[in-house]
Amino acid sequence: SSVAAASSASVLVALVEGRGLARGEIGMASLNLRCPELVLSQFADTGTYAKVITKIHILVPLEILMPDTASEKGKGTNLFNLITENFPGVTFTAVQRKYFNEKKGLEYIQQLCAPEFSTVLMEVQTKYYCLAAAAALLKYLEFIQNSVYAAKSLRVIFKGSEQTAMIDSASASNLELVVNNRDRRSEHSLLGVLNHTKTAGGARRLRSNILEPLVDVDTINMRLDSIQELLQEEDLFFGLKNVIGHFLDTDQLLSVLVQIPKQETVQIAEAKITHVIQLKHTLDLVPQLKMVLKNCSSSLLKAYSTSLEDSRFDVILEQIKTVINDDTTYLKGSLHMRTQKCYAVRPNINEFLDIARRAYTELVDDVAGLVNQLGENYGLPMRTSFSTARGFFIQMKLEGVVLPEGKLPSEFIKISKQRNNYSFTTADLIKMNDRCDEALREIFHMSYVVIRQLLSTIHEHIHCLYKLSDAVSMLDMLVSLANACTISDYVRPDFTDTLAIKAGRHPILERIAGQLPVSNNSYIYEGCNFVIITGPNMSGKSTYLKQVALCQIMAQIAQGSYVPAAYASFRIADQIFTRIGVDDDFETNSSTFMLEMKEISYILHNISDRSLVIIDELGRGTSAEEGIGLCHSVCEFLLSLKAFTLFATHFLELCHWSLSIACGDQHMEVQHTRSSDSGADSVVYTYALQRGCSEDRHYGLRAAEMTSLPSDIIQEAKTIASKVSQQLLSRHHCDPETLQQRAKYHLANRLLQAARNSRLDPDSLRMYLKGLKKQYEGELQAAGQPESSL
Repeated sequence: SSVAAASSASVLVALVEGRGLARGEIGMASLNLRCPELVLSQFADTGTYAKVITKIHILVPLEILMPDTASEKGKGTNLFNLITENFPGVTFTAVQRKYFNEKKGLEYIQQLCAPEFSTVLMEVQTKYYCLAAAAALLKYLEFIQNSVYAAKSLRVIFKGSEQTAMIDSASASNLELVVNNRDRRSEHSLLGVLNHTKTAGGARRLRSNILEPLVDVDTINMRLDSIQELLQEEDLFFGLKNVIGHFLDTDQLLSVLVQIPKQETVQIAEAKITHVIQLKHTLDLVPQLKMVLKNCSSSLLKAYSTSLEDSRFDVILEQIKTVINDDTTYLKGSLHMRTQKCYAVRPNINEFLDIARRAYTELVDDVAGLVNQLGENYGLPMRTSFSTARGFFIQMKLEGVVLPEGKLPSEFIKISKQRNNYSFTTADLIKMNDRCDEALREIFHMSYVVIRQLLSTIHEHIHCLYKLSDAVSMLDMLVSLANACTISDYVRPDFTDTLAIKAGRHPILERIAGQLPVSNNSYIYEGCNFVIITGPNMSGKSTYLKQVALCQIMAQIAQGSYVPAAYASFRIADQIFTRIGVDDDFETNSSTFMLEMKEISYILHNISDRSLVIIDELGRGTSAEEGIGLCHSVCEFLLSLKAFTLFATHFLELCHWSLSIACGDQHMEVQHTRSSDSGADSVVYTYALQRGCSEDRHYGLRAAEMTSLPSDIIQEAKTIASKVSQQLLSRHHCDPETLQQRAKYHLANRLLQAARNSRLDPDSLRMYLKGLKKQYEGELQAAGQPESSL
């Protein structure tokens, strides 16, 4: 599947860290073996190396190269030790420090970078560490692949960390962005929900954009315009979907085309012939793609339509057609493809090639004649079959035919049987296969002599294929996101300074349930940027928190995605943090509480005013007093920032302590019912979010009652819990003056939000303001102050 193709490891990464005063300055170079794109990064990181770990997690590397000085036995650097600890399944290779040479790296890039991407030289010429990493990576690739990249053939880009939002690996796992935590093969992840791509390149791009959402509003809106046009224009949507489905993996095709082998073998010759046939198939699709995009109106689709007008596509195709037969095409099936490769080169170009092909044709005819003769001799329904492993062999299906003595004649060998289907061969047919293989080797060798000359001329114009690769993967992903909108009821998000979601839904839960789950509203703004959420176990707190984070990521996906809601507005988040889960970690000898502390410490050290923070339970791994104290101090710290925070807790005391007037309280509503027959109490979970702190107390004990715990134990627990709660509440309560200040503060901020972002017509705005007035007067009355005139 395209998801599997996107996530299987094929990336090599080289890493180097500065020494001395430059410690913490990281240089990184990565290259996907399926895509000829060299990605360079250089950035300053903290002692926890959070940025490095996140970037490696996104790349899913096959192998990581580091200087041998960083991984000396017993003396590994902190960076080396941390990476080996976080990525135990990745191969690590120590490369001599001398190969991490920034001068050699710059020479490599000057030599290999395609002219269209040469501006990257201006960006990286003073980035010594990423140049050093590039030098080691390219030298190592040359060694293990026994090939070099053609001059001026690579796409080289410099990617800074400030261009995208950072989602750490723990948060990506908690939110199930690309992998389901229970079943890695399941499609119940955000990637599984959004992925309807037809090409491996489109799936890779979607995965990358989910893990690294954009932070530039203009770019996101441009992507959203394209999705909107695809949803409105059915011909465009289905036309693109149909054409893109016929494209092969253009990135991988490019990758093999730009590599020049150091030595030639029959396998390499056969592979290169296949690649040229695939290139012809790909270029034959370009006119169809241009025709579909001809009348598009959104700026992004127009840009891709213009990029496909490049005359070099026609130049390459004409060069290919001077050598390759017009009717040669890429076909599935080993025998079909073998035939296509054999007769790919036009006749009369190489006389010896034409002779070899005639000989091969006669051999194939002899094989068919032999099988027909055997069928007639024995009176059995035999037919010729072919597989890559066995070559030509005989197949037979017995229906109403009885074998003499119940078995095949002794002439037939290597017999396999499945029900009434037999497959076998003969000694003569094996000899013919050997002669066919020998003839094919000659054909492939002589064809490659012609193909090699063709490839050398194609390399001069091959840079335009980067445009095609980019266009196909982008269009595939846009169609995929539009397709997700047609399956579910999604809306286009706005980008303001407020997080406001009306009737939001959890996208993965919606896919699992097969129906619309309970929807909830969300409202966070600068004046109320911290929301405490309470409610019983299993009431839906964790699902709601993940829902908000997933909607934020969907809105910020670099290609702009619609979101599952009736209306949605988001503030661009530069970082998304989550603290979810309470499992021990035996590998690092960390208890539940120690894991909590490590995760919250990471958040507090890296948070910014534009971050979105999701915390689901904190302080549960220690005593109640310490847990409440930690929660209170962490909340106070987060309230001092402008980050948007959703904080779910069972410590109801936090709601009563009036942390700040910028703090809001919400709870998951439950309903209590009593059976008329048995008189037993039961809980109905509504999964609906309501304003205010939860009025339900001791709901943990109610959950315990549903188990087989003895009733006297439950009763005593209720008595003690009630006494402790009364003592705590008597010490901490909100005075009326604080409540009045909070009401005024919230009113002022809501008026400010309306002035900045409202798109309501005058009548609707008047109704909204009347509602605000009524709500404000209700809050004042609850605080013990008479209604104020506004």
